[in-house]
Amino acid sequence: MAESLTIARPYAEAVFKLAQERNELPSWSDALSRLAVVAGTDVARDLIGNPRLAAKQLAGVLDDAAGQLTPEQKNFVQVLADNERLDVLPDIASLFETQRNQYEGVLDAQIGSAYPLTPPQVDEIVAALAAKYGRQIKATVHVEPELIGGVSIRVGDEVIDASVRGKLAQMAGALKL
Repeated sequence: MAESLTIARPYAEAVFKLAQERNELPSWSDALSRLAVVAGTDVARDLIGNPRLAAKQLAGVLDDAAGQLTPEQKNFVQVLADNERLDVLPDIASLFETQRNQYEGVLDAQIGSAYPLTPPQVDEIVAALAAKYGRQIKATVHVEPELIGGVSIRVGDEVIDASVRGKLAQMAGALKL
């Protein structure tokens, strides 16, 4: 993991700089996200590891599977294919989003809930987080049944645990005193 991040970092920084200079951050975010999903599939991993496929063929398959890409984005995929780095596309996309969030002053929040949240509930949580941190919040919501009830929120390295599981763990700790 650390090695792939080390390999991905210069590519992510270069593509971020290019996207920033051309004022194309949203377009590149979308393209990298789609490419990361495609590159993360089992079929793509098998193709990427196939020595019988030329870099140009491999880049073409990923381009087609990812949908509409600009010529610069297709060129980026070709560079990755030529350097045998297509397998780090998910890491490149992640690092790019981290840089974009820092540049735009956005905090990424991971919200885990025992049950699916309604849009108004998510909006309420996001508004509370925005007020707490004084920054715009980009929330990713996922269901974690093991929470039993409530939510667990991760913003950076800070965790706000308002789940039943968290409350039970606190009570268990207090009872052991």
